[in-house]
Amino acid sequence: MTAVEVFQKLYDRYVDCYRSKDATGCASFFLDNAQLFSPYGPAANGRKAIEATHAEWVEEGGEDKIVTVVQAGIDGQIGWCLVHFSEGTTGHGTSLNVLHRQPDDGWLISHCSLNEKL
Repeated sequence: MTAVEVFQKLYDRYVDCYRSKDATGCASFFLDNAQLFSPYGPAANGRKAIEATHAEWVEEGGEDKIVTVVQAGIDGQIGWCLVHFSEGTTGHGTSLNVLHRQPDDGWLISHCSLNEKL
């Protein structure tokens, strides 16, 4: 399985949580000490802050959220991916992410930087 396929599966599950307005589920894809940077609000440091940020985001909609992994790589226990995201007519852009392999061979996001498409 390619890195793009590995991370697309992860983001498909994330999108399922987002569409169902499950902020806790969305945050579960991040490490406890993860960082989320976004043009849509202040930086969120830590899973609880990321959950709170997602709680605000999912209240605004999200039923049509799409995340597509376009490039990715894995080097041992570290992975990265560039994704395109869209949400209705309000949010379109890219996200650059760093992920860490977990003991169960799953992946969690350590750093996420959202960039709005202008």
